This record gives sequence, structure tokens and C-alpha cells, in this order.
Amino acid sequence: MSGRVPAPGSLALVETLVNTVDLESGTDALDTAEGRARFDVAEGDLAAARELRESLRVVCLAHAGHPPHREVTPLQELLTAAPLLLTVSAADGSATLGPAHQGPLVSRVAAAIAEALVEGTWPRLKACEAPTCLWAYYDRSPAGRGRWCSMSVCGARAKMRRYRAK
Repeated sequence: MSGRVPAPGSLALVETLVNTVDLESGTDALDTAEGRARFDVAEGDLAAARELRESLRVVCLAHAGHPPHREVTPLQELLTAAPLLLTVSAADGSATLGPAHQGPLVSRVAAAIAEALVEGTWPRLKACEAPTCLWAYYDRSPAGRGRWCSMSVCGARAKMRRYRAK
């Protein structure tokens, strides 16, 4: 929907997953074989991937100070199925945190969130406040107080509605 720059690092995976559905048109990229392949989601795991997506959206809404759009399984419950593995290099002492199992989408999402927590970027992944949009975006505003995925689309619509209400 928006022309924003993608979220930094592996947080782009989370942003892209949340944005696999266009709520305005009802189009869901996970309905296609290409969309599922992009996230390595088997058709049998589709319901779990969609539940993960909507739980992530609720967290993105919370980051922006908005209430949940619907009842979902709390993200914390979904992430308990995704153990992370800390790997320390004997050569240089560097450490990385990644999924213990490479396959499941939830493991990759958990690792992306962990990386974003370390980098301090996690709270800036938000969801648009427009109820017909709820698109995930990375808030790059200096104060971190962005409200819409796109000021020229959703922001303009909201401002026009407020103007007309006056």
C-alpha cells in the first residue's frame, strides 16, 4: 500500500508478513503458491501463519497506541513454539541469536523480533490506525509518533473526515 522504506534488518520479514493481506481489497498473498513459498509456508500450515500474522498486527497496533482489531491468540503464546539458539563463535567471540529450527515461520519471526529488540527497532514497527488499512509500517519519524502507513493516503483520508465532521 505505502511507498515507505521497508523496516530495517530482519524486521522487514515481520513487516512483510503482516502486509500479506490487503484488508481494503481482501487480497491475501498467502492464498497463492508464490505467496506461501515466499515465507516457506506449507498449505497445511496456512491457518497458523495467518494467526501469527494477525497476532503480529495486534502488537503493531499496540506499538502505535491503538486497540486490537480483533481477538487473536497472544503473540507470546505463539512464540513459545519457537525456541531460539544463541551461537558464540570460538574464533572471535561474536554471538548471534537465531531460530533453533530453520523451517517454521514462527521461528524466523521470533529471531527477527529478538534482533529488533537488541537493535531497539521493535517498538517502531506499527500498524496504520485506519480501520480499513491496518498496514504495518516502520515509523521513521523523529519523535516516533507516526499514525498512518501513508500520510498521502490514510493520513489525508483521516484529516478530511475530521474536517468534514467540523
